[in-house]
Amino acid sequence: MSSVVVIGAGVAGIQAALDIAGHEIHVHLIEREPTIGGHMAQLDKTFPTNDCSMCILSPKMVDVARNPYITIHTCTEVESIEGDVGNFRVTLRKFPRYVDESTCTGCGDCIQICPVEVYNRFDAGVGVRKAIYKPHPQAVPDIVVKDAEHCIECGLCYDICDLDAIKRKDEETTVMLNAASILITTGYSVFDACNKSQLGYLKFPDVITSLELERMINASGPTSGKVKRISDGVIPASLVFIQCVGSRDMSIGKPSCSCVCCMQAIKNAMLIKEKNPAMDVTICYMDLRTYGKGYEEYLERAKALGIRFLRGMPSDVLADRKGMILQVEDTETSEVLVLHPDLIVLSVGIGPADNTTKLAEKFGLAQEESGFIKPVNDAVDTVATLRPGIYIAGTAMAAKDIPDSVASAGSAAMRAYIDTVRTRSA
Repeated sequence: MSSVVVIGAGVAGIQAALDIAGHEIHVHLIEREPTIGGHMAQLDKTFPTNDCSMCILSPKMVDVARNPYITIHTCTEVESIEGDVGNFRVTLRKFPRYVDESTCTGCGDCIQICPVEVYNRFDAGVGVRKAIYKPHPQAVPDIVVKDAEHCIECGLCYDICDLDAIKRKDEETTVMLNAASILITTGYSVFDACNKSQLGYLKFPDVITSLELERMINASGPTSGKVKRISDGVIPASLVFIQCVGSRDMSIGKPSCSCVCCMQAIKNAMLIKEKNPAMDVTICYMDLRTYGKGYEEYLERAKALGIRFLRGMPSDVLADRKGMILQVEDTETSEVLVLHPDLIVLSVGIGPADNTTKLAEKFGLAQEESGFIKPVNDAVDTVATLRPGIYIAGTAMAAKDIPDSVASAGSAAMRAYIDTVRTRSA
């Protein structure tokens, strides 16, 4: 029976898988991380409604896990794709999890007893995790993964697991699949703020990125929803957002807009201001791009809360006796302002996922100058690629917000469905 392979299990991949499975077509959902969910699982709220991100995403994740027409492959990458539309042969490389997936219940006893703490990538480095861990409490599949690189083999996790689900040895395996069609929903990567050294990221502990702020704001995050200074754990009296860090910047070869940064900053500024009305919150921007349904009204709500919007971009973040100092020219009044924020948030742009170039080369796909995968036609056919039978959706094709990513996933899913029906009837 013909099936569809979906590469990448963020919100776009999840939506595409559910749409295709709804037509009783089997879907193989491929994800290189230990859990599905992607970047959306890291967020606290979504704009412009401020709905809980996981309240939207988690039911979809559970639906995927329970759907008999969907097989989830986590800790897995696509090694190669051969063949043509209707008869693709997909080779998967599954990395060792060091856990028996059929036995583990995700109880967490091994996590509690593990003595090793390391950098937590899911928390953007603000928090730590154990050497055996679940990325977050609502992970799907609800099982742990052992980080063999940092495990010290103390043996405590083996002793405490009554089900003997933790493996001392594990190896990579190869899986072969046949597919009528393939969807690429590999998501995005965030700009490395170290490439804008004048803004002081990693030089000053209280200069953080928008993703690190997201994990602070999240009630299940490392600071239990409280925005604090990294240097001393104190709630800041003043906070400045700096927009377009890694976007719309010809000096670093990033000329395009990342689409989500303005709204993400407005959202987080509102959430902070609602919890801390006395905090001075300023957003320094070039242009505010509030283009979607309800977005302009959302901006007006932020202004009504007392959030200051300063049209101007700081040149440097420097140290002084009071902590940090930055100068910015208000281009609407030509006044040069000197700010002394307790916390600075860099709204980092988004670009193609780290493995996009490698993936495009392997599968014979074209890329835009920005690095995103190129569709057949930007105006007419935005989900088909130059290789028939392979489609793209979400931020694999361009920077998008969540509603646009979900919409493109539905479009790509329908094209894959058509290919599968044609293959069955051939």
